[in-house]
Amino acid sequence: MTPSFPIQRTCPFAPPEEYGRMREQAPLVRASLPGGDVWLVTRHAEAQQVLVGTGISTNPATPGHPNGLLSPEPPTPEQLEAAERFRVGQFIDLDPPEHTRFRRMLIPEFSVRRVRDMRPGIQEATDRLIDDMLAAGDEADLVEAFGLALPSLVICQLLGVPYADREFFQSRTRMLVSSAGDPEAGYHAAMQIREFLDALVTEVAKNPQDDLIGRLVTAGEATHDELVGMAFLLLIAGHETTANMIPLSVLTLLRNPDQLARLREDPGRWPLAVDELLRYHSIVDWVAFDRVATEDQQIGGQPVRKGEGILVLGASANRDERAFERPDEFDVERGARNHVAFGYGVHQCLGQNLARAELEIACRTLFERVPTLRVPVGDEELPFKYDGVIFGLHALPVTW
Repeated sequence: MTPSFPIQRTCPFAPPEEYGRMREQAPLVRASLPGGDVWLVTRHAEAQQVLVGTGISTNPATPGHPNGLLSPEPPTPEQLEAAERFRVGQFIDLDPPEHTRFRRMLIPEFSVRRVRDMRPGIQEATDRLIDDMLAAGDEADLVEAFGLALPSLVICQLLGVPYADREFFQSRTRMLVSSAGDPEAGYHAAMQIREFLDALVTEVAKNPQDDLIGRLVTAGEATHDELVGMAFLLLIAGHETTANMIPLSVLTLLRNPDQLARLREDPGRWPLAVDELLRYHSIVDWVAFDRVATEDQQIGGQPVRKGEGILVLGASANRDERAFERPDEFDVERGARNHVAFGYGVHQCLGQNLARAELEIACRTLFERVPTLRVPVGDEELPFKYDGVIFGLHALPVTW
């Protein structure tokens, strides 16, 4: 039988049960989207093969791309034209050599050295947010007060986006990534963010400052529209994923007190814990791993024809028994950096060094400064984003 896709999670600490059954069945499984069939990549080795492979495109305009199959109705020529204009500068949708040009501009901004220089600022912002949270009483919504606030502040400072506008882009981003929402509303939300950034880039061009957008404007290697598209992608990806990971990580550690105790005994283990949290949750799963074959080929022994869509299931690959021992167990000392939570190959997440630093500093500092932190309700009472394309929590009540 051909399963219907997407498949929602039903447990906050595991991918859908169907993933395990499909992974056991084959490395590639045929599945049905509203607009047609695709290949689901279920295992780790084949996931890496697809994500790094030649003869595979990420461009949604390529015939057969899964993005065009998410709707039962094919896009109109007007919709295709609008989508093409909207994607200018959003290099995640481009193949080399176009993708390479954009990535080369941005690599220095997210290097290990650059993120190391940013750590004191991230630490300062983390402490300030915790100060505010503690000063407000003995309870809080960790999503609103901390998980969403910290990455929003960091990405605003990095890009040069006014932090005062955070409620505007946070609310539009929520509409954009909610699969249960109205697709038309999501489109309008995206256009509002783009219009906001269009005006910002116009202003920056008049008086560029020493921030990422300002430096890109000064370098003069990208057009105005490309700068807007790059800013759009970095703003959304730079706060939404980490904002979901921080509260989810805190909850996971509180639900695994033995693992938290190890980190308290030896804070040097935190980098290992961060990668384990990323592997264990794989909150982005398939949305950044959609591809289409541009030539006939074999993947995991399965013939894949030109024009056939491919979705890599990151959450399944990161629970693959062939790549990870006891993959369903949460182990802060696992040290498995071969996970694909950030993707793999030329499209591997540009901001992974920054995301790791934010997640480490946020969680370590929170547990150091608030040792009595707890979640006063059971998991069944928590509002998880089972309906979203990025998994996480809508809210996380905590007390201390």
